[in-house]
Amino acid sequence: MKVWSLLPSATEILFALGMEDEVTGVTHECDFPAAAPAKPRVTVSYIDSTKSSREIDEQVSSRLQAGLQLYGIDEDRLRADPPDVIVTQDLCPVCAVSPSDFRGHMDAAGCSARVVTLNPNTLDDVIASVVTVGDALGRGAEATTLAASLRAMLDAVRRTVEGAPLKRVLTIEWIEPLMPGGHWVPEMVRIAGGEGGPIAPGEPSRKTAWEQLRREEPDVIVLMPCGFDPERADHEARLLWKLDGWAEQAAVRDGEVYCVDGNARYSRPGPRLIEGTEELARILHPERWTKTAPEGAIRKLSGVRDGMPSFAPYR
Repeated sequence: MKVWSLLPSATEILFALGMEDEVTGVTHECDFPAAAPAKPRVTVSYIDSTKSSREIDEQVSSRLQAGLQLYGIDEDRLRADPPDVIVTQDLCPVCAVSPSDFRGHMDAAGCSARVVTLNPNTLDDVIASVVTVGDALGRGAEATTLAASLRAMLDAVRRTVEGAPLKRVLTIEWIEPLMPGGHWVPEMVRIAGGEGGPIAPGEPSRKTAWEQLRREEPDVIVLMPCGFDPERADHEARLLWKLDGWAEQAAVRDGEVYCVDGNARYSRPGPRLIEGTEELARILHPERWTKTAPEGAIRKLSGVRDGMPSFAPYR
């Protein structure tokens, strides 16, 4: 069986199910596990992701308004070495190739592969998608075992922080324009011993005015821009200090602002969301959580000079 994954989280699921040999195509963003980048890359992005968060948003908005695709497909490879199964998503048109866009490429290439479409909105949905992929590809037993392991890890986080005082948390999924964390992120916060945020569990993130977010009065602020690592989030965070009243927020005054790896453990609806939940517990309740974070996984506000923040590694 030959499988194409058009979603980084699906690639992570496929590898976790022991299907490395069956994967014959991945996206330009598939960077985990370590063997994934060696697979043929069958997508290309028309968005310059090296730009600032504002410029990226403008590129996306402009292309969508013009009816243009955000991603392209290697139709030559689709014709020459067609997959038997394609795993894609129907959750976010900005995150990956949508089924409707890909159907056009399949028709043009004469590809008749079976398409497995994932659409997770909550942590339960994400874990269920593991089973969906496993059942579709003959790895049902392995998927059931993996799903049970992921649920057990979440239960362990709940037990670890049980009884700890809840902390009000503001997660930021995009910096300019501001977008608080949505979909599964509010659940991750709750499981880790936090509360708050204007987005309900399962709801997508949306552009939100700073005047609304400042009323959240969080104890902790976690910056997790979609697709950014901690260093990139650190760099973009400078924009926040230009917001009226940002520096007066209690979380900012107390240094309780953190940059995490949104790309690895928060944006992608795959197994590593559970690691992100553990990471949030480490941030919110360090007195309860003894497991150290991977080196470089978290950066914490260490000071402000001339109105600009500096962050340092946090363990």
